[in-house]
Amino acid sequence: MIGVIDTEGDCVEWIFPADPGAVRAARAAVRGRLREWGLDGLADIAALLVSELVTNSLRHATGPIGVRLVRPGRADGVLLVEVSDPLPDPPRERVARPEDESGRGLQLVAHAARRWGTRPGVTGKTVWFELAVP
Repeated sequence: MIGVIDTEGDCVEWIFPADPGAVRAARAAVRGRLREWGLDGLADIAALLVSELVTNSLRHATGPIGVRLVRPGRADGVLLVEVSDPLPDPPRERVARPEDESGRGLQLVAHAARRWGTRPGVTGKTVWFELAVP
């Protein structure tokens, strides 16, 4: 991990180097923070979806990968998760054939998340998703 930015406990952001260990480190960081926030019920699915998005970043972008969590507010009851990388191109959702070894990550995010999307950044893009708090 390159760095951690914690904003008053309601938001946390990690920066990971673009290497294969980032996937495991991102999963562990997300699980740990969600447990600290008392959101254990979201830890497995959030870690899985972050893992998919960080893997996509590793495959298609170079440079650091950001992962950001925003704690659910009382009004919305939604966990916001963002994964950023320096590649400006938005990811393409594709339909994987049964014999394909990859290509299902965004389908998984779309299926499991309440909502998801992408937005351009100053130096790259952010893919985000929301999970409803049980």
